[in-house]
Amino acid sequence: MGTFIASRKAKKVYKVNDYIGATIAGSVGDAEAIIRLIQAEAALYEMNNKDRMSTKAAANLIANVLQGSKYYPYMIQVLIGGYDKKASIYTLDPLGGLIEEDMASTGSGSPVAYGVLELDYSLEKTVKENIPVAVRAMLSALQRDCATGDGLSLVTITQDGFKEYSEDDVDDYIKKATKKSK
Repeated sequence: MGTFIASRKAKKVYKVNDYIGATIAGSVGDAEAIIRLIQAEAALYEMNNKDRMSTKAAANLIANVLQGSKYYPYMIQVLIGGYDKKASIYTLDPLGGLIEEDMASTGSGSPVAYGVLELDYSLEKTVKENIPVAVRAMLSALQRDCATGDGLSLVTITQDGFKEYSEDDVDDYIKKATKKSK
């Protein structure tokens, strides 16, 4: 729909299981269908195997679904991140391309977000130290890209599992980030 923002409240971050999350950009209907599929597959895997699905397996499953639908593609881009024995993140394109990254951004605001991420994100930093970097990257995209929409969701996935931050926590990070930039 170009730069038209159909909803300012669209959910962009999803919990797949206790150690895997996904973000989406693109068509909300297509994204929600893929998220429902991977959530169901992860739950079935856990039921059948008495173990949780790995981040790489979840990313590969989505890549296979997207590849199998290339004649009528899902109009989405997906990031799958999680923690198995280590943290990992994968980018998936609408036709099933799958790449493991050190850090990633998706959506129309990603070129702006990458500017911040490439400047300040570091694998040597802790998750806690990288949270302000992620918040600044998202704020930059929100401020500079008219198709990004509004709102900011913040999630971390560590050895302790999937954690979604409250609106108050996010507001605190935003206040700290905007105070530093002034």
